[in-house]
Amino acid sequence: MGSLSDIGLAAGINILSALGFLLAFAILRLQPINDRVYFPKWYLKGIRNSPRHSGNVVSKFVNLDFRTYIRFLNWMPTALKMPEPELIDHAGLDSAVYIRIYLLGRLKIFVPLTVLGFCVLVPVNWTSKTLENAQEVTFSEIDKLSISNIGQDTQRFWAHVVMAYVFAFWTYFVLYKEYKLIASMRLHFLASEKRRPDQFTVLVRNVPPDPDESVSEHVEHFFSVNHQDHYLTHQVVYNANKLASIVEKKKGLQNWLVYYENKHTRNPARRPTMKTGFWGLWGKTLDAIDYHTAEIEKLSKEEDAERERVISNPKSIMPAAFVSFKSRWGAAVCAQTQQSSNPTLWLTEWAPEPRDVYWSNLAIPYVELTIRRSLMAVALFFLTFFFIIPIAFVQSLANLEGIEKVVPFLRPVIEVQVVKSLIQGFLPGIALKVFLILLPTILMTMSKIEGFTALSALERSFLHESANKIPEIVGRSIPMKATFFISYIMVDGWAGIAAEIIRLKPLVIFHLKNTFLVKTEQDREQAMDPGCLEFASSEPRIQLYFLLGLVYAVVTPILLPFIIVFFSFSFLVFRHQIINVYNQQYESGASFWPDVHGRLIVAMIVSQLLLMGLMSTQRAPQSTLLLGLPVITICFHSFCKGRFEPAFVKLPLQDAMVKDTLERATEPNLNLRDYLKYAYIHPVFHSDDIEHPLAIEEEERNPLVATKRNRSTPGDSKYASETSSDINF
Repeated sequence: MGSLSDIGLAAGINILSALGFLLAFAILRLQPINDRVYFPKWYLKGIRNSPRHSGNVVSKFVNLDFRTYIRFLNWMPTALKMPEPELIDHAGLDSAVYIRIYLLGRLKIFVPLTVLGFCVLVPVNWTSKTLENAQEVTFSEIDKLSISNIGQDTQRFWAHVVMAYVFAFWTYFVLYKEYKLIASMRLHFLASEKRRPDQFTVLVRNVPPDPDESVSEHVEHFFSVNHQDHYLTHQVVYNANKLASIVEKKKGLQNWLVYYENKHTRNPARRPTMKTGFWGLWGKTLDAIDYHTAEIEKLSKEEDAERERVISNPKSIMPAAFVSFKSRWGAAVCAQTQQSSNPTLWLTEWAPEPRDVYWSNLAIPYVELTIRRSLMAVALFFLTFFFIIPIAFVQSLANLEGIEKVVPFLRPVIEVQVVKSLIQGFLPGIALKVFLILLPTILMTMSKIEGFTALSALERSFLHESANKIPEIVGRSIPMKATFFISYIMVDGWAGIAAEIIRLKPLVIFHLKNTFLVKTEQDREQAMDPGCLEFASSEPRIQLYFLLGLVYAVVTPILLPFIIVFFSFSFLVFRHQIINVYNQQYESGASFWPDVHGRLIVAMIVSQLLLMGLMSTQRAPQSTLLLGLPVITICFHSFCKGRFEPAFVKLPLQDAMVKDTLERATEPNLNLRDYLKYAYIHPVFHSDDIEHPLAIEEEERNPLVATKRNRSTPGDSKYASETSSDINF
């Protein structure tokens, strides 16, 4: 087990690594050639101009003003200056609430817990002599600060029980206040938000087939009858996945063509060549420009044919549609009510905003979705089970005795003090970090297979799944594995966060594109990769740190300062990135917050159960007093869920009516149909002539299309009773 010297060595390595990353960032961000990498958000907003447009040749690449290097750390206070309302206007509510999670962990929860833990629990643990008096027990200084140093059946456990309740009630108070505040922020954001297509639109799934009408006609007929005062227009969903893959492949070939044309421009005397084999390593040698030109022409013909097939083939139209209404009130009523006597048909939900739509999954039939989700639940169980194996192996690295048993010939090397400290204080965190890097990719792939239709829903599903693995990791590691997690926190939460700000991958990719693909200033703008907050990978990391903090707050409080450093540093770094770099793909209005709150509740329950089990193993009679904590935590969650969660899943009709009334008063001539007409067209159709599906063109000529069904025999359709098709109009 790790000692204070092991932790000190690991801290030194990680602090130096973090300082190295920060110093490199401070220098790189000042260079004109990197300006688009470190300030892309301001370019996208049209506020910032490239510093390379002025000055001599050298100053276009290198910053020659040495005074700026003296102030190389001024980005830190600058990142903290922007007020939260301005941050919401600048980056959106999702980003602002994401930053608040780090603030919640740093100041609101773990700083008070650390103060109490060090004032009460550390003296209680340290003054007990259990480990020192025990025979044949290996322990470190850190273990003497933990609950491990408390003897069996002693009154000292009262301090831990009382602090467990104090910590829990303080966390309840903080979470309640935060949930209330964020719910208020969300409602205010939605009320003040500019007009967006998703405010007027619902996604309709599982449209029943009809022998007399197409999907588009059936959708129009149903909503014209059942929402006759509010229905405006609709857009059916096409299965354009194959067409999208062709378009993507063509785009890749066009990038290569630009690369080879630029190469030829630099050396006109020599035509670039390529090999057609795997990765261009072998095969027939061809003229690269001619080859890519021919391939692009071939794909263009294939694209045209596939586009024609999608538009003309009724089988390409899915039983789903985006239905838009004349008002937000009408959309809210439709999205939040049951449309048919059969609850499995005409399923409605709020449409994601157009940027948030995950088009590939819209083509999945509803029945297949149910099957996919069942299969993914089974796959998730096996993933959880088998992922324990590498985690257990990684944790064994923190045990020198275990390593020496596996590789006894390395014992002379391992026993060297510096090597020993490195192994116990640094390498386990690195190894665990490598294993956990694979997990986000696996879980995101599973979420996509599961069939969610919005990027935000994909990432929220990911949050729900990933938290279930964490108790397996932590539950086997208390309290004698505290040094293991301290090592991981320093590797991932200190050096790892510092590496985030340097943006090494986007930096390299931008300069590669700038060298080989960029011809014009517009090309240079497209070469920028601002990136975004990747909730799917960053949120589980935060959940893990919350869980570690809540578990060890009572067990080993010495771990808490390391977690505070993580939250503080992350708050600073990600606030800077949100202001200057990231450009969010979508805006969900902080709809992910209930999932975050739910994960924190799970972390609290897990920590309480683990503490109860740990005290039971030490024969502490006070452990039975902890039985009430999980019950209180569940009751608290139920209260918050009923009190605040509706604000995140429903739009109050009163608020919708107020916003509609205000809009009609300020914009009486607004043509909402034109505003919504192309909002939910599949992206592959955006740049083509076929932007108006025939159903919508017909709709514009005849606002109320009569049903083609035989009105005198409504019962001919087996879905007539469920679609209200027997109503004449």
